[in-house]
Amino acid sequence: MFSSFQKKKSGLGKLMHEDNAARREVEAAADEGLGNLTDGQASGEASGTMMAGHKAHLDKRSLDLVFAVEQMIKAKQHTETCNNDLQDRLSHANGQIERQNKDLKNLGRVIEERESSILELEQRVSEKNQKIDHMMEEYRELQSVLSGEIEELKTVLELERQNYKGMFKKYNETTADKNKKITTLEEKNSRLEIELTQMKQKFESLRQEKTHLLNMVNEFTNRMTAPFGAGGHPFQGSTGD
Repeated sequence: MFSSFQKKKSGLGKLMHEDNAARREVEAAADEGLGNLTDGQASGEASGTMMAGHKAHLDKRSLDLVFAVEQMIKAKQHTETCNNDLQDRLSHANGQIERQNKDLKNLGRVIEERESSILELEQRVSEKNQKIDHMMEEYRELQSVLSGEIEELKTVLELERQNYKGMFKKYNETTADKNKKITTLEEKNSRLEIELTQMKQKFESLRQEKTHLLNMVNEFTNRMTAPFGAGGHPFQGSTGD
């Protein structure tokens, strides 16, 4: 891209040089033609004035010569008119050339600015590429490190999975054993509850029997300790009963 702008710039400089050379050649030719026409016009006017005075005394050949001179004078006048027109056109062309030169200079400045901008952009792109290359290198290093860590984690995860599998199996066995023990204890508890109920019934029966015996002993003791006059013979009441 930079070489294409250099070619455009050199082409514009060459065009400006050729325009200036053509302009100088046209101006030199116009100045030379204008000087010749001015000298010819002055001499023609003098000759015309002199010939007009002697025209009446000239023969036919002389008249033809005078007519030819007059035609030459008119041709020179026409040439002068054309030269003036060319001068106007030359002035117009000079103005256009000056404007084109200004445009070329402006375009040259624009091209230089664009070239400077392009160089700056190329520098930025180069810096960006360097940063990207550095980041890619860091990414590759990080990817290598992470790949190793991932493999280690996979190994650890597999070991943990095996441990979990063994622990889960052991947990199931322990749970089954505990459930079996709980069932055994529940059955034993049921038997103990039945035995406890039977023992409570037996204890209640013994308590009632003991209470009955205590009542009998107390009653017997009371009768034995009672005075003979008050109740008669201590065994009478019991006999009567």
